[in-house]
Parts: sequence; structure tokens; C-alpha cells
Amino acid sequence: MAKLLAINVGLPQDVSWHGKTVYTGVWKQAVTGPRMVRRLNIDGDGQGDLAGHGGEHRAVLVYQLDSYRYWQEQLVRDDFVYGQFGENFTVDGLPDDEVCIGDQYRIGEAVFEVTQPRVTCYRVGLRLGEPQMASLLVSHRRPGFYLRVLTEGRVEAGEEIVKVAAGPEGMTVAEIDALLYLPGHPRDQLARALRIPALSTGWKTSLQALLDQADGAPGQPAGNAGLASIGPPPAWDGFRPLEIARIDAESTSVFSLTLAAVDGAPLPTALAGQFVTLRLRPDTGDPPLIRSYSMSGPPGTPRYRISVKQEPHGAASTHLRAHVRVGDVLDFAAPRGAFTLETGDTPVVLMSAGIGATPVLAMLHALVAARSTREVWWLYGARDGTEHPFAQESRDLLARLANAHAQICYSRPAPGDRKDVDYGTAGRLSVDLLSHFGVPCGADVYLCGPPAFMRELPTALASSDLAPDRVHTEIFGAGPAMTPGLTNVSAQPVHPPAGPPGTGPAVSFARSGLTVGWDPAYASLLELAEACDVPTRWSCRTGVCRTCESGLLSGAVAYAPEPVEPPAQGDVLICCSQPRGDVVVDL
Repeated sequence: MAKLLAINVGLPQDVSWHGKTVYTGVWKQAVTGPRMVRRLNIDGDGQGDLAGHGGEHRAVLVYQLDSYRYWQEQLVRDDFVYGQFGENFTVDGLPDDEVCIGDQYRIGEAVFEVTQPRVTCYRVGLRLGEPQMASLLVSHRRPGFYLRVLTEGRVEAGEEIVKVAAGPEGMTVAEIDALLYLPGHPRDQLARALRIPALSTGWKTSLQALLDQADGAPGQPAGNAGLASIGPPPAWDGFRPLEIARIDAESTSVFSLTLAAVDGAPLPTALAGQFVTLRLRPDTGDPPLIRSYSMSGPPGTPRYRISVKQEPHGAASTHLRAHVRVGDVLDFAAPRGAFTLETGDTPVVLMSAGIGATPVLAMLHALVAARSTREVWWLYGARDGTEHPFAQESRDLLARLANAHAQICYSRPAPGDRKDVDYGTAGRLSVDLLSHFGVPCGADVYLCGPPAFMRELPTALASSDLAPDRVHTEIFGAGPAMTPGLTNVSAQPVHPPAGPPGTGPAVSFARSGLTVGWDPAYASLLELAEACDVPTRWSCRTGVCRTCESGLLSGAVAYAPEPVEPPAQGDVLICCSQPRGDVVVDL
């Protein structure tokens, strides 16, 4: 019979790591005597990063003595102590390939239910002094698992672990872990896992995304939709020349460029909401300017249209407006992006401000082309009529939809702007207007705008009655960083790394507008990005969780270590990759 060998607890603490400070509860120590286990924790225990650890479905982490012995042999170590793997319960028995999700166990006075495998995280490697540990736990199929507390009570080391109920479907911890993280995601197994009531919400969401990917149209992109946002693969590799076929003024500061293939052939079909990336070389001796622009024209046409706002000090937008003419040829990467209009019959809210109208305008074109009968709300904010691009175009499109509603907000209407003709509301576009206009809670919201708009609106929408999973956002420029556990981290302007410039291949961070030379002193593109204060997102740092997955706009990379599953075509896992030549990354 299985036995509880040790109860390990520890409160979060600051730990030095790579010159930074990590706030983590991974340092657990064995305690003697009985301990009270409550719904969210064991007395005396805590988690530093509640977004990734803790909560009702992750109240208690379990790891096995047999896995201790396995890792002692694999890592050639003999210095392990109970709690070394960050677990709360060290147990004899309960192997990952036998324990099933939904199994229930009694220990002492408490009753527990198995809810999910351990979440991959760099902090277990931090505790062990083994940076690749998150990947090893998955690839060797020894993750450990979490328990939910069904009945609170006292437990004590040495007590027997009694199985009181078997989980439905009989899917083991190791099977569920492999189903999400390792290559191969059989549809029947995904459907089976989703039938398990005890499986935690986060894992159900990830497995449902994989099932939706498996049920999609033939030719769905490779990659792991359960862990990363997967768009269609790019239509061409790297950059290709496209000709400027037309230039149009849309407002005092916005102009559009229509792009065509140099040979006159139709361009590959793009999805409404996607963007293309431009590489400019105003000065041949300087690094190129790389910028991404959303497509604003009708999808499915043989040409692309991008719309650009000329910023007062924008090097790329100023060059385009001052020097580019019809007939010029510029280099573009293929359309990309997962901010795309989803099919269905749910109501649609296209909410934007300023130049943020561009991707949602393409969505409006797509709805018109499909003769959609969905309810559509077009909510747009500008300073005044002179800064209102696509005003007539959007009105004409909305008039062609059966169930369209529009509300235009001018924050500072000009004397010539006509209320209820040019605009409807004086003031800024806000979430309060959604309920005022009768937008239903089940609507899909597509949100895009300038930085201040995108800082305020998503937060406000999160506290509204709208379903969070129905709010889709697109951010111009670098996205928000995700650095789990790091403390005292503040956004800094991007810059070349300290020290002498790298002499290796050129690494361009497209959204951040920075190109630097690679230096093999960095173990990965992630480490180089961090040295430049380029905003990054990561968690495992070993090619498992895919939090760091980013677009690889051009170039090729090598992996060390190899990820447990390759990224989607046209993407890169920056946490474990190094450039094999010049690369452009969508960061």
C-alpha cells in the first residue's frame, strides 16, 4: 500500500537567479507532526506565483520516492532531500503511469482528488540546479501530480494512502501529460480526457484547443494549439519583393499602400486581421528598419492593402510617406497573426481607436463579403474628423450588413464635425458604452488601438459581463512581458546589449525595432532579448511550455536543447534556440 513519507512546506522567498530576484515557494522543507490540509493549502505552505501554481485544483503537489531514485541515477546525484522537487507530499507508491486523473485518496483525516500533472516551470530546475529539469520531467514521463482537497483534515508523515474512488476513463497522469506536451495528440484520447470531471479547467482549455485543431479543416498548421496561439503557416519564407500599386490618403496622418506581386500574379490569400512585415533600407550602411502593418483591405483579393500612420518621429512611416512612390518595390514577409475573425453566428464587436481600425476594418470587409447575418457592432474612437480614417468606407460597408450597429466617438470634436452625422458621442470610447448600446454578453470582441487604449480597455473588459475568452486583442509594437516570479522588473527602453557588439549573425527584433549582432556567449535568443530589454514571455525556458513561441519572420535557428515538440511552421521557441544566420523575430 502507498505511504506518505514526508510533508513538505515552505513560504515564498526571494532567491537570486541570473542577476535577478525570483519570488518563489519551490523551497519546501519536511516537517514533523500532523499538519492541517485546507482547501487551498497546507498550513505553513505558500506559492509565489499564483498564476501558475496553487489554487483549488493545485492545492497539493505530489512526487514519488521511485522518481527520486530515478533522478539520482540519471543526474548522478546523492544529495536529494524530501521536498527537493518542490512537492508537498513525498510518497512511496502512486507512480505517474498508474495514478489516474479523478482518482480519490484518503490520508489521515483528509480526502484528495487527482486533478492534473505538474505544470512545467523553470523553478523546479532552479531548486535542483538543473536548468533543463522542466523538459526532463516531461520527456521522461515523470511529472508528478496535483491534488484537490475534497475533505479538509490533519495528515501526518507515515500514514497510509488509501484509494477510495477510481477516476472515470482511467487515464493516467503520465498519459494526460504526454497528451498535451509530447508530439502526437490523438483525437480520441483528447475527447476521452475532456470527459473527466476532475481534470482542472486550465488543462481542459488546452486539450479542447488541441481537439478543435484536430477537428479543423485539412491542412491545419502544425504546432501545439493547446499551448500557443497557432495561426496558419506563412505563404512564403522570409521576405519577397512586392510592388507599390497605389497610394491613398485616409486622413491627415494615415495613408494606405496597395501591394501587388512584381509579376502580376495574385498574392496568396490572407485572413482578416493579419499583418505583413516590411523591411526598409533607407541607408545602405545602417541596419534595416523592420516594421509590421495590419492589412486593412478586403481579404481574398489578389492584392494586399496596408495602412500606415505617420508618427511624428517615426523613421519608417516618415520614409514611406516622403519617398515611396507607385511602382517602387519593397520587401515584405508573408501575412501572419492569430488575431483573425472566427467563424460562427455569434454577435461581433469590432472595437478600435486610431490606426487600430486597420485589422478590424479587414474583418468588416470579410463579414460583408460573406453576406453575414451576424449582429455587428462597429465602435470606433478618434480625436476628430480629420483623424478619422476610413470614415466613408466603413459607413458603406456597414450599410451592406443586415444587422449592423455603429457608434463613433470623437474625443475632441472639431468645429466642423457634425454630431449624429460624423460622430455620435463626444468623449473617449469606453467599456461603459457597450452596455449602453446593448452589446450582448455572448459577443466576440475584437479590440485594437494605440498603446494607452490597449492598456485601459482590456482591463476594463476583463471586469465586465463579457466572457474573457471571447475578447481578442491585437497590440501594435512589442507585447507585454511575462516573466513569472521575477520581482522589481520594470519596462525599460530596448537597447543593444552591454559590452562590445556581437560579431555573429544579425538578430532583428521586429516589433521592438532593434537589430543587434549575435554573441555565442548567450545560450539562446531569449537571453539576448533579455539583455536588450526586449519584452519577452516565458515559463519553462527549456522548450516545453511554448509560452515563448514567436514568429520567425526570416532566417533559421538551431535548437539546444531540442524542444519536446517542434513549434508551428514559421515560428521559433526563443528559449532554446540560436540563430544559424541572420534572423528576424516577431518580438
